[in-house]
Amino acid sequence: MNADSLGIAIVGTGSVADFHVTAINHAPNAHLAAVVHYDPTQFAAIAARFGVPCLSFEAALKHTDIHAFSLCTPSGQHAAQTIAAAEAGKHVMVEKPLALTPTDADAMIAACEQANVKLAVMLQRRGEVLFQKVQQAVTAGDLGMLRMGLVSMPYFRGEAYYQQAAWRGTWALDGGGVLMNQGIHLLDLLVWYLGDPVRVQASGGTLERPIEVEDTLVGVLEFASSAKATITATTTAAPGFAHRLELYGNKGGIQIEGEQVRQWTLTEPGQVAPVAAAGDGAGAGADPKGIAATGHMALMQDFVSSIHHDHPPLVSGSEGKRSLQAVWDIYRAAGLR
Repeated sequence: MNADSLGIAIVGTGSVADFHVTAINHAPNAHLAAVVHYDPTQFAAIAARFGVPCLSFEAALKHTDIHAFSLCTPSGQHAAQTIAAAEAGKHVMVEKPLALTPTDADAMIAACEQANVKLAVMLQRRGEVLFQKVQQAVTAGDLGMLRMGLVSMPYFRGEAYYQQAAWRGTWALDGGGVLMNQGIHLLDLLVWYLGDPVRVQASGGTLERPIEVEDTLVGVLEFASSAKATITATTTAAPGFAHRLELYGNKGGIQIEGEQVRQWTLTEPGQVAPVAAAGDGAGAGADPKGIAATGHMALMQDFVSSIHHDHPPLVSGSEGKRSLQAVWDIYRAAGLR
């Protein structure tokens, strides 16, 4: 470990923390310095599991060998923890969603700007080569003028998923249901490709699960370009099926199922080489851990680089707020908030 290695502490020890450990371990000039937990009686077991000291959040804030936090805590804790970290001079990587509300997101962004620390959001599909190539093709005009987008998420999350922790499925700490927790990843891609929605219609509700938040939602979005998009999402489609993302313009379209291209068809050669069609499986549709860690690794490496070389993170706080704002606009249209 060299003297310039960035010490990162993971806050929270749920299943997503494993992806952050992998990402940190693969990031040049960074290392896992500690894990943070709220229960001192579990510190020894957690330290043994991760191979680094387990500390309280207050102790980690004061630790001089910890330069950044990677927040893997319930969404309702992100704002307070980020602001406290910024005030202690620590950089912050936040698991999606950035916060529960756009107002909280603004406070987090302001605190990090005032403290001159980096704020990044783990919307990991923006780090995947496939989705970056789609964005490049959109920017290059390979699809012409974008006219329509589609997201379909026939996911399944059983009772055991929601019983893992008391905060799951609550407005206070989860911030929403299928759209905020699962759908925000693909909604974020729609926003990245099509822009921020200017008009929204939506309907959602809790059809099956005994939870506070929605388990099924349908939304229709319109963008400044007049392009339209739909998003349909549920966690009740047993046993769980692969999501689909589709983009269509007046010069071609791209269809993606799971993390693989099904079709990339243009009316004339584009500037970006099409990605070949391949792959099967439900991926995250049936299992929240049914994804590769490559997106997490790419964004963590970018986060570390942004600190060492002082450039904006690929998914900054401001970028992370965009999909959060879209979630809120859809919830309001559906009468859920």
